[in-house]
Amino acid sequence: MNPRPIMDAGPGLNLLSVNKERLLFATLGALSVPEAVQTEILRKARQDQRFAPAERVWNKLPERLMTVLCDDVTDQLSAAVQRISGVPLAQRARTGKDLGEIMVLAHAAVAAETGQHVTVLIDEGLGCQLATTEARRLQRLALSGQAAVGSIRMIHTTTVLERAAGGEHLPTKETMRNLYDRLRNLDDGLPPLANTNLMHLPCWQQ
Repeated sequence: MNPRPIMDAGPGLNLLSVNKERLLFATLGALSVPEAVQTEILRKARQDQRFAPAERVWNKLPERLMTVLCDDVTDQLSAAVQRISGVPLAQRARTGKDLGEIMVLAHAAVAAETGQHVTVLIDEGLGCQLATTEARRLQRLALSGQAAVGSIRMIHTTTVLERAAGGEHLPTKETMRNLYDRLRNLDDGLPPLANTNLMHLPCWQQ
């Protein structure tokens, strides 16, 4: 059985802040986050009033829907962090910037190296680049036949919305447009709606 998708702070913070946790879990099922991501979500929720609802939602999430992955130093996790970020885990953990996404990818890599196929939900540009690099490394290992490795598959907030389109949580184009506007008000790193395919999905043509 493949592990739960591993979520970075950005998508979680945004969707929980607009109270769309039901959409998130209905679309992806149960999720997991590294401890560093939990810390980042709660820190930003306390620092910025726009994200305050995220903490209230987070504190109500049962473990059957959200598991927090331990970031304690292990040989496997440390090797993954060193490879992905170029810095040892013990040192990297003292630097908050981008730590969440590094730990998302490190946990995913450790699981993939045991043969599991892992999905990561991540939006940030550097994180996406690092995820692509790590996924290609695993592909090369698999093709070489040296090890029975799994894979890392990357999805984004737009992927979640696309999968939810036309369903209970996003029944119309207007509900999609309204939600996306709210998300972009929280995170201008999301692409403009016109640069996505969200208004041109087959479900809207039916």
